[in-house]
Amino acid sequence: MAAEEGQVIGCHSVDEWKEHFNKGIESKKLVVVDFTASWCGPCRFISPILAEIAKKTPHVIFLKVDVDELKEVAQEFNVEAMPTFVFLKEGKEVDRVVGAKKDDLHATITKHATVTA
Repeated sequence: MAAEEGQVIGCHSVDEWKEHFNKGIESKKLVVVDFTASWCGPCRFISPILAEIAKKTPHVIFLKVDVDELKEVAQEFNVEAMPTFVFLKEGKEVDRVVGAKKDDLHATITKHATVTA
């Protein structure tokens, strides 16, 4: 199922993760990965906020990874607390925000989401 622009895309398998990760590299877009967990209260709090931000910034790719579902991806990025937002450009980490910090998340997205023609 293809995701529409301005949505948070859930990755439920390593293959799905790799596909979206590679799309981010090819498109040269900023990729924001929300490492989350179903049992995490702050994750549930920030989720609709992230969805709102995603709607307003369609030039950014938003991915959601459940740390229990894709442990190896979470380990690859040394995710130790939920939620952790990892910011990637061309496959490399450029920033991260740990915790459900709406203002920090917004500021970091704004900082890195400059559209380069």
